[in-house]
Amino acid sequence: MRKFIYKNWTRVSLILVVLFTITACENSFENGGFDVNSPSNVTSFKINGAAGQIDQKTGKINITMPYGSDITAVKPEVILEQGATSNLDVTVPANFTNPVKFRVTNGNLYKDYTVTTVVLSPIKSFTINGVAATVNDSNKTITMTLLADTNLTALKPVIEVTEGVSISPASGAAVDFTNAVTFVITSNGKSVNYTANVGVPVTGLVVAFLGTAATRAEITNQDEITAADWFFSTFSGARYISFDNIQNGADLSDVDVIWWHFDSAANLPAIAYKPGVTVALKNFRANGGNLLLTSFASQYVDALGIVPSGKGPNNVFGDFPPNGFVDGNSWGMSFLGHENHPIFEGLTTYETGKANLLQSGTFRLNHTAWWFVPEWGGYVNGEGWRNQTGGTNLASEAWDNNLDGRVTIAEFPNTGTNKNVIVISMGAYDWYNETNSSGVPSQSNGFIGNIKLLTQNSINYLAKN
Repeated sequence: MRKFIYKNWTRVSLILVVLFTITACENSFENGGFDVNSPSNVTSFKINGAAGQIDQKTGKINITMPYGSDITAVKPEVILEQGATSNLDVTVPANFTNPVKFRVTNGNLYKDYTVTTVVLSPIKSFTINGVAATVNDSNKTITMTLLADTNLTALKPVIEVTEGVSISPASGAAVDFTNAVTFVITSNGKSVNYTANVGVPVTGLVVAFLGTAATRAEITNQDEITAADWFFSTFSGARYISFDNIQNGADLSDVDVIWWHFDSAANLPAIAYKPGVTVALKNFRANGGNLLLTSFASQYVDALGIVPSGKGPNNVFGDFPPNGFVDGNSWGMSFLGHENHPIFEGLTTYETGKANLLQSGTFRLNHTAWWFVPEWGGYVNGEGWRNQTGGTNLASEAWDNNLDGRVTIAEFPNTGTNKNVIVISMGAYDWYNETNSSGVPSQSNGFIGNIKLLTQNSINYLAKN
Protein backbone atom coordinates (compact mmCIF):
# COMPACT_ATOMS: atom_id res chain seq x y z
CA MET A 1 0.00 0.00 0.00
CA ARG A 2 2.83 2.38 0.88
CA LYS A 3 4.55 1.52 -2.37
CA PHE A 4 1.36 2.41 -4.31
CA ILE A 5 0.98 5.77 -2.54
CA TYR A 6 4.68 6.59 -3.10
CA LYS A 7 4.43 5.87 -6.84
CA ASN A 8 1.30 8.01 -7.25
CA TRP A 9 2.80 10.88 -5.27
CA THR A 10 5.88 10.74 -7.52
CA ARG A 11 3.65 11.02 -10.63
CA VAL A 12 1.76 13.98 -9.15
CA SER A 13 5.05 15.72 -8.29
CA LEU A 14 6.35 15.27 -11.82
CA ILE A 15 3.15 16.72 -13.27
CA LEU A 16 3.37 19.73 -10.96
CA VAL A 17 6.99 20.32 -11.98
CA VAL A 18 6.07 20.19 -15.68
CA LEU A 19 3.14 22.57 -15.18
CA PHE A 20 5.32 24.99 -13.21
CA THR A 21 7.98 24.92 -15.95
CA ILE A 22 5.44 25.56 -18.72
CA THR A 23 3.87 28.44 -16.78
CA ALA A 24 7.26 29.97 -16.10
CA CYS A 25 8.17 29.75 -19.80
CA GLU A 26 4.86 31.30 -20.84
CA ASN A 27 5.36 34.18 -18.41
CA SER A 28 8.87 34.68 -19.74
CA PHE A 29 7.68 34.88 -23.34
CA GLU A 30 4.81 37.18 -22.45
CA ASN A 31 7.22 39.64 -20.85
CA GLY A 32 9.60 39.90 -23.79
CA GLY A 33 12.17 37.30 -22.75
CA PHE A 34 13.05 38.62 -19.27
CA ASP A 35 11.54 38.58 -15.82
CA VAL A 36 9.93 41.96 -15.16
CA ASN A 37 9.89 41.20 -11.44
CA SER A 38 13.68 40.86 -11.27
CA PRO A 39 15.83 43.70 -9.87
CA SER A 40 15.45 46.86 -11.95
CA ASN A 41 19.14 46.81 -12.92
CA VAL A 42 19.24 50.38 -14.28
CA THR A 43 18.17 52.74 -11.52
CA SER A 44 19.32 55.99 -13.14
CA PHE A 45 20.37 57.11 -16.62
CA LYS A 46 21.45 60.68 -17.41
CA ILE A 47 22.92 62.58 -20.34
CA ASN A 48 24.54 65.89 -19.52
CA GLY A 49 22.50 66.02 -16.33
CA ALA A 50 19.16 65.31 -18.02
CA ALA A 51 17.52 62.29 -16.38
CA GLY A 52 15.86 59.61 -18.46
CA GLN A 53 12.41 58.20 -17.77
CA ILE A 54 12.90 54.46 -17.27
CA ASP A 55 10.17 51.92 -18.02
CA GLN A 56 11.37 48.71 -16.40
CA LYS A 57 8.68 46.59 -18.06
CA THR A 58 9.57 47.55 -21.64
CA GLY A 59 13.22 48.46 -21.13
CA LYS A 60 12.65 51.87 -22.73
CA ILE A 61 14.57 54.92 -21.48
CA ASN A 62 13.33 58.25 -22.85
CA ILE A 63 15.37 61.44 -22.44
CA THR A 64 14.40 64.98 -23.42
CA MET A 65 17.28 67.42 -23.90
CA PRO A 66 17.16 71.24 -24.00
CA TYR A 67 17.23 72.97 -27.38
CA GLY A 68 20.75 73.27 -28.74
CA SER A 69 22.10 70.18 -26.97
CA ASP A 70 24.78 68.23 -28.83
CA ILE A 71 24.11 64.53 -28.36
CA THR A 72 26.49 63.22 -31.02
CA ALA A 73 29.31 62.42 -28.58
CA VAL A 74 28.37 62.30 -24.89
CA LYS A 75 29.22 60.05 -21.94
CA PRO A 76 26.08 58.87 -20.15
CA GLU A 77 25.87 58.64 -16.36
CA VAL A 78 24.46 55.23 -15.47
CA ILE A 79 23.68 53.77 -12.06
CA LEU A 80 23.01 50.03 -11.94
CA GLU A 81 21.45 47.79 -9.32
CA GLN A 82 24.03 46.28 -7.00
CA GLY A 83 25.72 43.33 -8.69
CA ALA A 84 24.63 44.32 -12.20
CA THR A 85 26.98 44.90 -15.13
CA SER A 86 26.40 46.45 -18.56
CA ASN A 87 27.88 46.13 -22.04
CA LEU A 88 27.56 49.91 -22.49
CA ASP A 89 31.00 51.49 -22.12
CA VAL A 90 30.30 54.74 -20.25
CA THR A 91 33.93 55.84 -20.55
CA VAL A 92 33.62 56.32 -24.31
CA PRO A 93 31.43 59.09 -25.85
CA ALA A 94 28.40 57.69 -27.67
CA ASN A 95 26.13 59.12 -30.37
CA PHE A 96 22.54 59.33 -29.06
CA THR A 97 21.08 60.85 -32.25
CA ASN A 98 19.51 57.45 -32.96
CA PRO A 99 18.24 54.96 -30.33
CA VAL A 100 21.04 53.25 -28.39
CA LYS A 101 20.57 49.67 -27.18
CA PHE A 102 22.47 47.94 -24.42
CA ARG A 103 22.15 44.93 -22.12
CA VAL A 104 22.37 44.77 -18.34
CA THR A 105 23.18 41.47 -16.66
CA ASN A 106 22.54 40.67 -13.00
CA GLY A 107 23.51 37.15 -12.03
CA ASN A 108 21.71 34.81 -14.43
CA LEU A 109 19.14 37.47 -15.36
CA TYR A 110 19.38 40.15 -18.01
CA LYS A 111 17.39 43.03 -19.47
CA ASP A 112 17.75 44.85 -22.77
CA TYR A 113 17.31 48.62 -22.71
CA THR A 114 16.79 51.14 -25.51
CA VAL A 115 17.65 54.80 -24.96
CA THR A 116 15.73 57.28 -27.13
CA THR A 117 16.89 60.88 -26.89
CA VAL A 118 14.94 63.86 -28.19
CA VAL A 119 16.36 67.37 -28.39
CA LEU A 120 13.63 69.97 -27.96
CA SER A 121 12.73 72.03 -30.99
CA PRO A 122 13.19 75.79 -30.52
CA ILE A 123 9.64 76.24 -31.83
CA LYS A 124 6.90 74.49 -29.86
CA SER A 125 4.14 75.65 -32.18
CA PHE A 126 3.65 77.99 -35.12
CA THR A 127 0.06 78.70 -36.20
CA ILE A 128 -1.70 81.15 -38.48
CA ASN A 129 -5.50 81.46 -38.47
CA GLY A 130 -5.63 78.31 -36.36
CA VAL A 131 -3.65 76.24 -38.88
CA ALA A 132 -0.48 74.58 -37.55
CA ALA A 133 2.74 74.75 -39.54
CA THR A 134 5.17 71.88 -40.08
CA VAL A 135 8.49 72.78 -38.45
CA ASN A 136 11.52 70.92 -39.81
CA ASP A 137 14.49 71.39 -37.49
CA SER A 138 16.87 69.48 -39.77
CA ASN A 139 16.20 71.70 -42.78
CA LYS A 140 15.40 74.80 -40.69
CA THR A 141 12.06 75.29 -42.45
CA ILE A 142 8.51 76.27 -41.44
CA THR A 143 5.87 75.20 -43.94
CA MET A 144 2.11 75.54 -44.08
CA THR A 145 -0.78 75.94 -46.49
CA LEU A 146 -3.81 78.11 -45.80
CA LEU A 147 -7.19 78.33 -47.48
CA ALA A 148 -7.21 79.36 -51.13
CA ASP A 149 -8.67 82.84 -50.54
CA THR A 150 -6.24 83.83 -47.76
CA ASN A 151 -4.52 87.22 -48.10
CA LEU A 152 -0.86 86.54 -47.38
CA THR A 153 0.28 90.16 -47.06
CA ALA A 154 -0.41 90.81 -43.36
CA LEU A 155 -0.73 87.59 -41.38
CA LYS A 156 -0.04 87.37 -37.66
CA PRO A 157 1.56 84.06 -36.68
CA VAL A 158 1.10 82.82 -33.13
CA ILE A 159 4.43 81.33 -32.07
CA GLU A 160 5.34 79.44 -28.91
CA VAL A 161 9.06 78.90 -28.36
CA THR A 162 11.03 76.72 -25.97
CA GLU A 163 12.26 78.25 -22.69
CA GLY A 164 15.35 80.38 -23.22
CA VAL A 165 14.61 80.95 -26.93
CA SER A 166 13.58 84.17 -28.67
CA ILE A 167 12.32 84.60 -32.22
CA SER A 168 12.12 87.49 -34.67
CA PRO A 169 9.71 88.53 -36.13
CA ALA A 170 7.95 88.01 -32.82
CA SER A 171 4.70 86.19 -32.19
CA GLY A 172 1.71 88.34 -33.14
CA ALA A 173 3.64 90.66 -35.46
CA ALA A 174 2.09 91.29 -38.89
CA VAL A 175 4.19 89.58 -41.57
CA ASP A 176 3.98 89.57 -45.38
CA PHE A 177 4.21 85.91 -46.45
CA THR A 178 3.87 86.58 -50.19
CA ASN A 179 7.47 85.39 -50.42
CA ALA A 180 9.60 83.26 -48.09
CA VAL A 181 10.22 84.89 -44.70
CA THR A 182 13.34 84.43 -42.53
CA PHE A 183 12.75 83.95 -38.79
CA VAL A 184 15.81 84.39 -36.57
CA ILE A 185 15.95 82.11 -33.53
CA THR A 186 18.35 83.07 -30.75
CA SER A 187 19.43 81.07 -27.71
CA ASN A 188 22.49 81.45 -25.46
CA GLY A 189 23.89 84.15 -27.70
CA LYS A 190 23.74 81.99 -30.84
CA SER A 191 21.33 82.55 -33.73
CA VAL A 192 20.03 80.37 -36.54
CA ASN A 193 17.69 81.20 -39.41
CA TYR A 194 14.49 79.32 -40.21
CA THR A 195 12.80 79.88 -43.58
CA ALA A 196 9.00 80.10 -43.51
CA ASN A 197 6.94 79.34 -46.63
CA VAL A 198 3.20 79.94 -46.38
CA GLY A 199 1.18 79.00 -49.43
CA VAL A 200 -2.36 78.47 -50.62
CA PRO A 201 -3.78 75.78 -52.91
CA VAL A 202 -3.64 76.44 -56.61
CA THR A 203 -6.11 79.22 -57.43
CA GLY A 204 -9.29 77.99 -59.06
CA LEU A 205 -8.31 74.35 -58.57
CA VAL A 206 -11.20 71.89 -58.91
CA VAL A 207 -10.45 68.60 -57.19
CA ALA A 208 -12.62 65.56 -56.66
CA PHE A 209 -12.64 62.83 -54.03
CA LEU A 210 -13.66 59.57 -55.72
CA GLY A 211 -15.46 56.89 -53.72
CA THR A 212 -17.64 53.81 -53.91
CA ALA A 213 -20.33 55.30 -51.67
CA ALA A 214 -23.21 57.16 -53.32
CA THR A 215 -22.42 60.31 -51.33
CA ARG A 216 -19.60 61.52 -49.09
CA ALA A 217 -21.90 61.18 -46.07
CA GLU A 218 -22.34 57.47 -46.80
CA ILE A 219 -18.62 56.58 -46.65
CA THR A 220 -18.16 53.98 -43.89
CA ASN A 221 -14.43 53.25 -43.88
CA GLN A 222 -12.80 55.35 -41.15
CA ASP A 223 -9.55 55.87 -43.07
CA GLU A 224 -11.46 57.14 -46.10
CA ILE A 225 -13.68 59.35 -43.92
CA THR A 226 -10.66 60.95 -42.23
CA ALA A 227 -8.93 61.55 -45.55
CA ALA A 228 -12.09 63.04 -47.07
CA ASP A 229 -12.67 65.34 -44.08
CA TRP A 230 -9.15 66.74 -44.42
CA PHE A 231 -9.56 67.06 -48.21
CA PHE A 232 -12.76 69.10 -48.00
CA SER A 233 -11.37 71.32 -45.25
CA THR A 234 -8.23 72.04 -47.28
CA PHE A 235 -9.40 72.59 -50.87
CA SER A 236 -12.12 75.16 -51.47
CA GLY A 237 -12.86 73.66 -54.88
CA ALA A 238 -13.42 70.15 -53.54
CA ARG A 239 -16.30 67.94 -54.65
CA TYR A 240 -17.33 64.32 -54.20
CA ILE A 241 -17.77 61.95 -57.16
CA SER A 242 -18.97 58.36 -56.90
CA PHE A 243 -18.17 55.56 -59.30
CA ASP A 244 -21.87 55.41 -60.10
CA ASN A 245 -21.71 59.10 -61.11
CA ILE A 246 -18.90 58.29 -63.54
CA GLN A 247 -20.73 55.20 -64.82
CA ASN A 248 -23.75 57.39 -65.49
CA GLY A 249 -21.77 59.91 -67.52
CA ALA A 250 -20.77 62.62 -65.02
CA ASP A 251 -19.03 65.60 -66.64
CA LEU A 252 -15.37 65.58 -65.59
CA SER A 253 -14.16 68.23 -68.01
CA ASP A 254 -13.66 70.94 -65.36
CA VAL A 255 -11.97 68.68 -62.81
CA ASP A 256 -8.20 69.10 -62.47
CA VAL A 257 -7.36 66.22 -60.12
CA ILE A 258 -9.29 63.14 -58.98
CA TRP A 259 -8.12 61.47 -55.78
CA TRP A 260 -9.15 57.89 -55.08
CA HIS A 261 -8.15 56.75 -51.62
CA PHE A 262 -9.42 53.19 -51.26
CA ASP A 263 -8.83 51.48 -47.90
CA SER A 264 -11.86 49.22 -47.56
CA ALA A 265 -10.59 45.99 -49.17
CA ALA A 266 -7.47 44.53 -50.72
CA ASN A 267 -9.37 43.79 -53.93
CA LEU A 268 -10.75 46.73 -55.89
CA PRO A 269 -14.58 46.87 -56.19
CA ALA A 270 -16.30 45.53 -59.30
CA ILE A 271 -17.71 48.96 -60.18
CA ALA A 272 -14.15 50.23 -60.77
CA TYR A 273 -13.74 47.74 -63.64
CA LYS A 274 -16.98 48.58 -65.43
CA PRO A 275 -16.17 49.58 -69.04
CA GLY A 276 -18.16 52.80 -68.68
CA VAL A 277 -15.97 53.78 -65.73
CA THR A 278 -12.57 52.80 -67.09
CA VAL A 279 -13.23 54.41 -70.49
CA ALA A 280 -14.38 57.65 -68.81
CA LEU A 281 -11.28 57.82 -66.60
CA LYS A 282 -8.96 56.98 -69.49
CA ASN A 283 -10.54 59.81 -71.47
CA PHE A 284 -10.25 62.10 -68.45
CA ARG A 285 -6.53 61.45 -68.32
CA ALA A 286 -6.08 61.74 -72.09
CA ASN A 287 -7.74 65.16 -71.97
CA GLY A 288 -5.32 66.48 -69.36
CA GLY A 289 -6.94 65.22 -66.16
CA ASN A 290 -4.77 64.01 -63.29
CA LEU A 291 -5.10 61.08 -60.88
CA LEU A 292 -3.85 60.51 -57.34
CA LEU A 293 -4.24 56.85 -56.32
CA THR A 294 -3.49 55.90 -52.71
CA SER A 295 -3.56 52.81 -50.51
CA PHE A 296 -5.21 49.86 -52.31
CA ALA A 297 -6.30 52.17 -55.16
CA SER A 298 -2.69 52.03 -56.40
CA GLN A 299 -3.67 48.79 -58.16
CA TYR A 300 -5.88 50.80 -60.53
CA VAL A 301 -2.87 51.68 -62.71
CA ASP A 302 -3.27 48.30 -64.43
CA ALA A 303 -6.98 48.56 -65.31
CA LEU A 304 -6.54 52.12 -66.63
CA GLY A 305 -3.60 51.19 -68.83
CA ILE A 306 -1.24 53.50 -66.94
CA VAL A 307 1.24 50.61 -66.82
CA PRO A 308 1.55 47.70 -69.29
CA SER A 309 -0.82 44.83 -68.58
CA GLY A 310 0.23 42.83 -65.52
CA LYS A 311 2.70 45.45 -64.32
CA GLY A 312 0.63 46.84 -61.47
CA PRO A 313 1.58 46.42 -57.77
CA ASN A 314 2.69 42.82 -57.17
CA ASN A 315 2.58 42.75 -53.37
CA VAL A 316 -0.84 43.55 -51.87
CA PHE A 317 -1.69 42.78 -48.24
CA GLY A 318 -2.97 44.15 -44.93
CA ASP A 319 -5.19 43.53 -41.91
CA PHE A 320 -8.77 44.61 -41.33
CA PRO A 321 -10.52 45.40 -38.02
CA PRO A 322 -10.56 43.95 -35.43
CA ASN A 323 -7.18 42.56 -36.49
CA GLY A 324 -4.09 44.72 -36.64
CA PHE A 325 -1.18 45.43 -34.37
CA VAL A 326 0.85 48.02 -32.50
CA ASP A 327 4.48 48.41 -33.54
CA GLY A 328 7.19 49.92 -31.38
CA ASN A 329 8.90 51.43 -34.42
CA SER A 330 8.03 54.47 -36.48
CA TRP A 331 7.44 53.73 -40.16
CA GLY A 332 8.73 56.01 -42.85
CA MET A 333 10.14 56.27 -46.33
CA SER A 334 13.31 56.97 -48.25
CA PHE A 335 13.19 59.39 -51.16
CA LEU A 336 16.94 59.79 -51.55
CA GLY A 337 17.77 61.27 -54.94
CA HIS A 338 14.38 63.01 -55.11
CA GLU A 339 14.79 65.40 -52.16
CA ASN A 340 13.94 68.38 -54.39
CA HIS A 341 10.81 66.85 -55.90
CA PRO A 342 7.81 69.13 -55.19
CA ILE A 343 5.74 66.41 -53.50
CA PHE A 344 8.32 66.14 -50.70
CA GLU A 345 8.64 69.89 -50.12
CA GLY A 346 8.40 70.89 -46.46
CA LEU A 347 8.19 67.38 -45.01
CA THR A 348 9.67 66.88 -41.56
CA THR A 349 12.68 64.62 -42.11
CA TYR A 350 14.85 62.77 -39.61
CA GLU A 351 17.77 62.72 -42.02
CA THR A 352 18.34 63.81 -45.61
CA GLY A 353 15.81 62.19 -47.93
CA LYS A 354 14.02 60.27 -45.18
CA ALA A 355 10.77 61.05 -43.38
CA ASN A 356 8.47 59.23 -40.97
CA LEU A 357 4.75 58.89 -41.66
CA LEU A 358 3.51 56.62 -38.85
CA GLN A 359 4.63 57.04 -35.25
CA SER A 360 5.73 54.19 -33.01
CA GLY A 361 3.00 52.98 -30.67
CA THR A 362 0.12 53.61 -33.09
CA PHE A 363 -2.27 50.82 -34.02
CA ARG A 364 -1.90 49.90 -37.68
CA LEU A 365 -3.49 47.75 -40.37
CA ASN A 366 -0.53 47.96 -42.77
CA HIS A 367 -2.58 48.39 -45.96
CA THR A 368 0.01 47.93 -48.67
CA ALA A 369 -0.17 47.74 -52.47
CA TRP A 370 3.39 48.30 -53.64
CA TRP A 371 5.86 46.84 -56.07
CA PHE A 372 8.23 44.32 -54.47
CA VAL A 373 11.18 44.80 -56.79
CA PRO A 374 14.15 42.45 -56.25
CA GLU A 375 12.69 38.95 -56.48
CA TRP A 376 9.27 39.40 -58.08
CA GLY A 377 8.19 40.57 -61.51
CA GLY A 378 11.60 40.31 -63.13
CA TYR A 379 12.44 43.92 -62.28
CA VAL A 380 15.71 43.20 -60.40
CA ASN A 381 16.17 46.84 -59.34
CA GLY A 382 14.71 50.34 -59.66
CA GLU A 383 16.03 50.83 -63.16
CA GLY A 384 14.44 47.59 -64.32
CA TRP A 385 11.14 48.68 -62.77
CA ARG A 386 11.27 52.04 -64.59
CA ASN A 387 12.03 50.38 -67.91
CA GLN A 388 9.16 47.90 -67.63
CA THR A 389 6.44 50.10 -66.15
CA GLY A 390 7.15 53.48 -67.73
CA GLY A 391 7.04 55.19 -64.35
CA THR A 392 9.45 57.00 -62.04
CA ASN A 393 9.99 55.45 -58.62
CA LEU A 394 10.15 58.32 -56.13
CA ALA A 395 10.26 56.52 -52.77
CA SER A 396 10.82 53.19 -51.05
CA GLU A 397 11.01 51.91 -47.48
CA ALA A 398 13.21 53.92 -45.12
CA TRP A 399 16.09 51.42 -45.21
CA ASP A 400 16.32 51.47 -49.02
CA ASN A 401 18.89 54.13 -49.89
CA ASN A 402 19.08 53.15 -53.57
CA LEU A 403 15.30 52.73 -54.09
CA ASP A 404 15.92 49.26 -55.47
CA GLY A 405 13.87 47.22 -52.98
CA ARG A 406 10.30 48.57 -53.07
CA VAL A 407 8.31 51.14 -55.03
CA THR A 408 6.05 52.92 -52.54
CA ILE A 409 5.52 56.24 -54.34
CA ALA A 410 5.67 56.63 -58.11
CA GLU A 411 4.60 58.98 -60.88
CA PHE A 412 3.57 58.23 -64.45
CA PRO A 413 4.46 58.55 -67.24
CA ASN A 414 8.25 58.65 -67.08
CA THR A 415 8.60 61.71 -69.30
CA GLY A 416 9.84 65.24 -68.80
CA THR A 417 6.34 66.69 -68.96
CA ASN A 418 2.72 65.71 -68.38
CA LYS A 419 3.28 63.44 -65.42
CA ASN A 420 -0.37 63.10 -64.54
CA VAL A 421 -0.60 60.10 -62.18
CA ILE A 422 0.87 59.63 -58.71
CA VAL A 423 0.48 56.54 -56.54
CA ILE A 424 1.19 56.29 -52.80
CA SER A 425 1.00 52.71 -51.70
CA MET A 426 2.80 51.85 -48.42
CA GLY A 427 1.31 50.75 -45.10
CA ALA A 428 2.74 53.83 -43.38
CA TYR A 429 0.26 55.99 -45.35
CA ASP A 430 -2.39 55.62 -42.67
CA TRP A 431 -4.98 58.36 -42.07
CA TYR A 432 -6.87 56.79 -39.16
CA ASN A 433 -5.45 54.67 -36.33
CA GLU A 434 -8.10 52.28 -35.06
CA THR A 435 -8.49 50.97 -31.52
CA ASN A 436 -6.46 47.87 -30.77
CA SER A 437 -7.91 44.38 -30.47
CA SER A 438 -8.64 45.00 -26.77
CA GLY A 439 -10.69 48.08 -27.56
CA VAL A 440 -8.05 50.53 -26.37
CA PRO A 441 -7.83 53.68 -28.55
CA SER A 442 -4.56 54.12 -30.42
CA GLN A 443 -2.25 56.97 -29.51
CA SER A 444 -2.34 59.82 -32.01
CA ASN A 445 0.06 59.74 -34.96
CA GLY A 446 2.61 62.50 -34.47
CA PHE A 447 3.57 62.30 -38.15
CA ILE A 448 0.10 62.83 -39.62
CA GLY A 449 1.31 66.26 -40.73
CA ASN A 450 3.69 64.57 -43.16
CA ILE A 451 0.85 62.50 -44.62
CA LYS A 452 -1.30 65.60 -45.09
CA LEU A 453 1.52 67.63 -46.64
CA LEU A 454 2.59 64.78 -48.92
CA THR A 455 -0.99 64.47 -50.19
CA GLN A 456 -1.49 68.20 -50.60
CA ASN A 457 1.83 68.57 -52.40
CA SER A 458 0.91 65.72 -54.74
CA ILE A 459 -2.45 67.28 -55.66
CA ASN A 460 -0.91 70.71 -56.24
CA TYR A 461 1.94 69.18 -58.25
CA LEU A 462 -0.44 67.26 -60.50
CA ALA A 463 -2.57 70.35 -61.07
CA LYS A 464 0.44 72.44 -62.11
CA ASN A 465 2.21 69.80 -64.15
